[in-house]
Amino acid sequence: MQNFVFHNPTRILFGEGQIAAIGPEIPSGARVLITYGGGSVVKTGTLAEVKAALGETDYLEFGGIEPNPTYETLMQAVELARREKVDFLLAVGGGSVIDGTKFIAAAIPFEGEPWDILAKQAPITSAVPFGSVLTLPATGSEMNAGSVITRRATHDKLAFIHPLVFPRFSVLDPTKTYTLPPRQVANGIVDAFVHIAEQYLTYPADAKVQDRFAEGLLLTLIEEGPKALAEPENYAVRANLMWTATLALNGLIGAGVPQDWATHMVGHEITALHGLDHAQTLAVVLPAMLQVRRFDKRGKLLQYAERVWGLRDGDVDARIGAAIERTRDFFESLQVPTRLSGYGIGAEAIPPLVDQLERHGMTALGERQDVDLARSRQVLELAL
Repeated sequence: MQNFVFHNPTRILFGEGQIAAIGPEIPSGARVLITYGGGSVVKTGTLAEVKAALGETDYLEFGGIEPNPTYETLMQAVELARREKVDFLLAVGGGSVIDGTKFIAAAIPFEGEPWDILAKQAPITSAVPFGSVLTLPATGSEMNAGSVITRRATHDKLAFIHPLVFPRFSVLDPTKTYTLPPRQVANGIVDAFVHIAEQYLTYPADAKVQDRFAEGLLLTLIEEGPKALAEPENYAVRANLMWTATLALNGLIGAGVPQDWATHMVGHEITALHGLDHAQTLAVVLPAMLQVRRFDKRGKLLQYAERVWGLRDGDVDARIGAAIERTRDFFESLQVPTRLSGYGIGAEAIPPLVDQLERHGMTALGERQDVDLARSRQVLELAL
C-alpha cells in the first residue's frame, strides 16, 4: 500500500427531508447565490424547498448551468456574484451544477484570467465557501474537491482539483432522484462504476481494505442499478445507489492505491468534440481500454473477474475476456451504448480526437503513464 493522507471535510446530511436542515449549515448573515441547471429543480419543487429552508437568509439565483458546464455560462455567475458581493454558494442539482459551482467559488476571488485555473493549473489561494443539494447520483462531486469544465469556444474540457473547493456540506435525499429520466439514472450508474474501476483496475498494491470496498460498491451497482430503472420510487434502492456514487469518488477507495483515469481523459475529448454525455463516453472507452491493456492489468482483471463477476473456472485469458464482456453487457443492459457507432461516430472522428489528446498533453496516461497517443488511438479504433 502506498503512503497517503486522507482528509474529507464535507459534512453529509443523508435521507428524506434533510433539505429542511440546511439553515444552520449556512453562516449567519451570509449573502447566498443559489446555482442550478436547466429548471428541473424548479418543476419538481426542490428549489422551492431549498428556499423555504433558507428562511430569512438573503439569497440570489443563477440558473442555466449546462450538463458539461461551460466556462462561458459560469463566468456570468462569477460576474453576478462579484457585483452582488456574494459570500456563500449553494448548488442545487447534479454533478455538473456542483462542478460548475466549484469553479465559480474559485473564480470569484481569483485575480487574473480564471480559465488559467484549468488551462495552466494556476494556484488558488482562496475560494467562496459552498454547500450542495444533490439531485443526481453520479459524479461524487458532492463529496470531493474536483471539477471538470468545458470551454465551448475552443472545445476544451479540463479539470482542476483543490481542497478549498470541497463542499462544506451536501444534502443527499434519495427521494429527489425519483423523477429523474431513465437516461440520467443509467448514466449515473455507469459514471459511478467507471469511477470505481479507475481506482481499482490497475495493479495489485496489497490494499485489501480498498479492494474490498471497491468490489462491494461495484457489486451494489450491479445489483441495484437495474432495480433503480425498474422501480424508480424504491427508496432503499435509490438510497443505496446515491451513497454508492458518493463513496465511489470521495477519496476513500483511492487512498493508498495506484489510479488510472485514462478512460476519463479520452472520454473528455469525445464529449468536447461530439457532445456525448460524460457517462456515455466512459461506457464506450472502458471496455476497449481494458481490452488493449489486459496484459498490464492482468492481476487485477483476474481478481475483478472472480470477486465481482464470479468467474473462477477455465483459462486465465478467457476469464479476463469474459469479465470485460460482462462489463460491456452490464452497460448495454442499462441502455447505454458501448460503441462509438452507437452514437453515429465513425473512424473519421479518431484523428481529431487523438490531436485533442496531444494538444492537452494527454500523452502519458494511466497508472504507469504508458498510455501514449498510439495506444489511445488503438483504444478508439477498438471502440468503433
